[in-house]
Amino acid sequence: MAARRFLWVIAIIIMLVIAGAFIYRIFGLQIMRLSMVPSVTFAESKPAPAPDYASTGGWLAHPKLATDPARWAPEGYQAAPKPGAYLFYVTPTAYLDRASWNAPADDEKTNERLAVYLQTQASVFNGIAQVWAPRYREATFGAFLTDKKDGQAAIDFAYADVLRAFDAFVAAVPADRPILLAGHSQGSLHLLRLLRERVAGQPIAGRIVAAYIAGWPVSTTADIPALGLPACAEEGQPGCLLSWQSFAEPAETEQVVEVYDAVPGFTGATRKGTPMVCTNPLTGRGGDAPADANMGALIPESDMPKAKLAPGRVPARCDAQGFLLIGEPPADFDGYVLPGNNYHVYDYMMFWANLRADAEARLSGWLAAREPAAATEE
Repeated sequence: MAARRFLWVIAIIIMLVIAGAFIYRIFGLQIMRLSMVPSVTFAESKPAPAPDYASTGGWLAHPKLATDPARWAPEGYQAAPKPGAYLFYVTPTAYLDRASWNAPADDEKTNERLAVYLQTQASVFNGIAQVWAPRYREATFGAFLTDKKDGQAAIDFAYADVLRAFDAFVAAVPADRPILLAGHSQGSLHLLRLLRERVAGQPIAGRIVAAYIAGWPVSTTADIPALGLPACAEEGQPGCLLSWQSFAEPAETEQVVEVYDAVPGFTGATRKGTPMVCTNPLTGRGGDAPADANMGALIPESDMPKAKLAPGRVPARCDAQGFLLIGEPPADFDGYVLPGNNYHVYDYMMFWANLRADAEARLSGWLAAREPAAATEE
């Protein structure tokens, strides 16, 4: 069972990513492309059949599934049996193979990694929301390492699945109910595009409690105006977007900044030199917070059902550029860190309890601004 191989799965993910990053830094992008970027063209790559979002088989997490990893919760917490809000969650990259530009549906290792993401990230929201997480033919890791048109084609192909899934999700949930959006890494990139195309300027924007765009940079000036939601500025504020990227100190953020500066924002303007959105999960806005403000970081365990929350482990502060700095490398999270003191993989885990409380507060704020009937559970 994937839940009982938690550390093994995380280790495999990080070993592969760290290996790729190390090769890149020492030997250059060309060698990394050889090891991670598919050798076939996108046109030659044979995609898996499209997921059917009218069926539960098209979903990793869905209220009609008998069970799914997103319903896991640590001791002291539990998934609500019938919450009145709905979460659309998009997983980060789990497919690391170069055999295809987009993930097949039946890759065992990929599916194990996806289960881990659901347990450690989507579970944050299961106390207040039904979790819907689509299977999608995500772009392989190598698609983000190349400037070939094939890489962008793979990302666009993955996004098309996410967009279809979101449309199916919106059609299926009650039209008067609140919606949360959450993702990480590749999943956050897809959610940003979805916000621009399905939320900005549309009536559904009023139903969005919050969008948790973790592990992907968002420009305050070149992105936010095109997304239909402002950056969250206050604790408990509904109808806004949160984003953070976690680094221990000393933080080496040059590689992120280089890519960020080179890619235009969703408004079409340059991102270069613009500040990033930084939401401190410990404050619900920007600013600084000491470790004792952390209500519980999710500590990895080899047996996932035994994983526990540890309070007071990780502080956080937003720097001037928009990175979330967590001080010295924290205990229990020092085994699988990306180069540059990048704690990308732990963006949710280090702040699990605070993020859960944050979502609850924003939902309460959303409900308080509506008619009392909107707060009635099904």
